[in-house]
Amino acid sequence: MKKAGYIFCGLAVVTMMASAQDKKIQKADTKFTNYAYASAIQSYEQLVKDGYTEEEVYKNLGNANYLKANYEEASSWYGKLFSLKGADIDPEYMYRYAQTLKSLENYKESDTWMIKFKSARENDQRALVFDENRDYLEQIEERSGRYELKNIGLNSKVSDFAPSFYEDGLVFSTARDSGLLSKNVHKWNNGSFLNLYKAAQDNQGNFTNLDKLSKKLNKKTHESSTAFTKDGNTMFFTRNNSDDGKFERDEDGVSRLKIYKATKENGEWNNIEELPFNGDSYSVAHPTLNNDESKLYFASDMPGTKGESDIYVVDINKDGTFSTPKNLGDRINTESRETFPFVTESDKLYFSSDGHPGLGGLDVFATDLKNERGEVFNLGRPLNGEEDDFSYIINEETKKGFFASNRKGGQGNDDIYSFIEMTPLDFTCLTAITGIVKDQKTNALLTAASVTVYDKDNKVVSSSQTDASGVFEMEGNCSEGAYKVVATKADYEDSTKTFNTEKSEDVTRIEVMLVQLDNGAPIGTDLAKYLNIEPIYFDFDKYFIREDAKISINKVLAYLNEYPNVNVQVRSHTDSRANDAYNMTLSANRAKATADYLIEAGIPSIRISYEGYGETELNNGCSNGVPCSKENHQFNRRSEFIVVE
Repeated sequence: MKKAGYIFCGLAVVTMMASAQDKKIQKADTKFTNYAYASAIQSYEQLVKDGYTEEEVYKNLGNANYLKANYEEASSWYGKLFSLKGADIDPEYMYRYAQTLKSLENYKESDTWMIKFKSARENDQRALVFDENRDYLEQIEERSGRYELKNIGLNSKVSDFAPSFYEDGLVFSTARDSGLLSKNVHKWNNGSFLNLYKAAQDNQGNFTNLDKLSKKLNKKTHESSTAFTKDGNTMFFTRNNSDDGKFERDEDGVSRLKIYKATKENGEWNNIEELPFNGDSYSVAHPTLNNDESKLYFASDMPGTKGESDIYVVDINKDGTFSTPKNLGDRINTESRETFPFVTESDKLYFSSDGHPGLGGLDVFATDLKNERGEVFNLGRPLNGEEDDFSYIINEETKKGFFASNRKGGQGNDDIYSFIEMTPLDFTCLTAITGIVKDQKTNALLTAASVTVYDKDNKVVSSSQTDASGVFEMEGNCSEGAYKVVATKADYEDSTKTFNTEKSEDVTRIEVMLVQLDNGAPIGTDLAKYLNIEPIYFDFDKYFIREDAKISINKVLAYLNEYPNVNVQVRSHTDSRANDAYNMTLSANRAKATADYLIEAGIPSIRISYEGYGETELNNGCSNGVPCSKENHQFNRRSEFIVVE
């Protein structure tokens, strides 16, 4: 049984209307309208053999195969549809054609049709997501190879899907035992109706003791998609709208899907009742509970649904009542199918979709429910492929789980596969935020400036400091919107730069300009370090100003001219060679020579004092009697410029 049928409409049982119309085309249309897709396909194909090439025939053949998950066949008929001259074709067919091309692994042509689809429906969520992720195949490849898969032994020759954890094994849905009597055959695909089974699992992971659940649960309707409370005494499951096993239908003759609740008493399932947010004119299906059992997630096409089916959530109140259903919104739901949700202990949502960029058919996606702006991730190969992959569940502790697929090589139409997640999916979404901080007047790059990024709610996103090149690098949180960068540095006014992020893209080349304060460096500051200039070094046993030292002294000179109220004391030093008294005199001469250079350049002598310290304040351990290299001795022969007023 193809799963398009039990995603929604295929589980919805319809009343077949008798028709007295003789024309073949009208008979085929009647079958299609009444969801008898398997029979409709046969009738339409016969029409084509008889020479019919009408637009409506190709549309319905494409749609009937698409809804039955016969994607290769659907692709062929959609291709014929688009080859017709003058056909008035809704853009939705472009999307479906693009999807079916993926089943043929023709991703390049699929992307071409998605570009056409975007031109026709530029505001469609699927078009927007595709346009933002043109490299989706590369993204999927990056997340591929994380699973080991195995087709498990409980599968049959028909459809087996929708596993859920229960006690020591699984409960799942299967069409294996309904027989082929006409009353048990579903017109959607000529397949049997679905029942719920339980399979125990031994220590080796093999499934044994396959048992059909209670007749109170399994009626002559579809039953699928269960969710159990941790104590095992309450279950939620999907079933057709029915009254004691008899179909209840809407005005179109469709028996919609509903979620039912049952409780276990003395080992038996009883008190079966439908949930209050079900409806007779729409479907509600595929329940799953969050970790503390305070929320129930499900899929529905109820009023307000964006696409063919959306994922919703309701709160489960302490008194057992339910809140109003809430749509999970555009981040998760598209104009196509989002279905089969599963929520882990850490609030990670896994679901199937053919609206997000994928490999074909339904793919399994995941997102972090705790991050309202978090990314939606395709789980990659081999779990996802060109066909339908769905009803994913996982135990986060053991990294083991199950899902269903109609991929080639299975035992039946749909098989349940076990998997081991070897590499967990990284739900962290980070963006790079980089830039520079500069002095607004001199355009000099500023080191050790503190940089902080705030979001629109003024919450700190990240903090950093500029490096020796005045560059800062930080990580953002992928949330779109307005941000601000605040840069601070001693003796500078704080400065703010705003920016916006879109599509989780990196933000680079931010330039923050700082204005220096007029009060200059604080008392006790060594201007050589403050201005980040090379030290003023002297040759051995000399006190003349070297040419390389003049470059640094001139920067001190420029600073003193800019801040006329700053007074400095020149403090000069020697290395440890020669005796202490000689070195004291030598250092005094070096201090005087340095001060004279500044005074001769125009700085008033009243602003410059000087003093020699000899070898009393060495920069390293090269004291008397300690063997040191010439380079290490050089570090001690220096002048400093200390702000004293």
